[in-house]
Amino acid sequence: MKPKLYIDGEHGTTGLQIRQRIAKRDDLDVLSIPEAERRNQSMREQLLREADIAILCLPDDASREAVSMIGDAGTRVIDASTAFRTAEGWTYGMAELDAGQAEKIASAQFVANPGCWPQGPIASLRPLVKAGLIPADYPVTFTGITGYSGGGKAMIADYEAQGESAPEYLPYGLTLSHKHLPELKKNALLDRDPLMVPVVGDFAQGMVTMVPLQLGALATVPTGRQIHEAIADHYASLEECVIEVAPFEKLERVPDLQPEALNGTDGMRLHVFANDDRAQAVLIAVYDNLGKGASGAAVQNLNLMIGG
Repeated sequence: MKPKLYIDGEHGTTGLQIRQRIAKRDDLDVLSIPEAERRNQSMREQLLREADIAILCLPDDASREAVSMIGDAGTRVIDASTAFRTAEGWTYGMAELDAGQAEKIASAQFVANPGCWPQGPIASLRPLVKAGLIPADYPVTFTGITGYSGGGKAMIADYEAQGESAPEYLPYGLTLSHKHLPELKKNALLDRDPLMVPVVGDFAQGMVTMVPLQLGALATVPTGRQIHEAIADHYASLEECVIEVAPFEKLERVPDLQPEALNGTDGMRLHVFANDDRAQAVLIAVYDNLGKGASGAAVQNLNLMIGG
């Protein structure tokens, strides 16, 4: 019997992308609610409890409500909000986190889909902290740029309505309390809060994150090659890994190092650039904010949970 899948919030940006990704599959029985009925609580509850797996593409409070509706029905959940990303009893849905993480996701009842912003820094930093090259108390800062689709339907409509007058480069989260910071701190194995300066650009989708490292501040200074090897070794050890590590090269610029380079894919590419004479490095990740950053990650987790 095919597993029954219900996408709660299927008419939003992430939900629509998930529907597109699974549209041609015949191994799922997709339960759906008409858009006009999406606020029908009794119908939502029925579908949530009937499904084998529910993917929640909802605001935080609505996700919490959906989980409470499921109650003891046994429905397995992939939640795309920030509501449960650091919660006890939830498995972080980043299969590349460690050897064995994919198996944890495969057997979990509750999986928290990662946010788009933290995934690049986590992918870059966690192997370095585990290898002892970067201490857990290192004062991490990072920035990057994402397409406006990351803000959902409201931001998409706003940017498209502004046309040529839309801001090309708009820093935000300037209260320095971005909602993704707790999951970044936890999953990058950091002891202190990172400082995050996100930017939205005047393009629909795709993103780049950048983590600069002042290595000279460390008691033991790693070389750029050591940093690259630690990251590359981690991902080389994983099976069916969607994260690739670019070769370690001394380059002034890389033509395809731009936020839209991996659009339409569910992968991620990591780069390490370093100047050993200055004891400095920068860790750069390129990925699609709607692919590996959102709906692609949700489908990746779905596949693990149904054994596909």
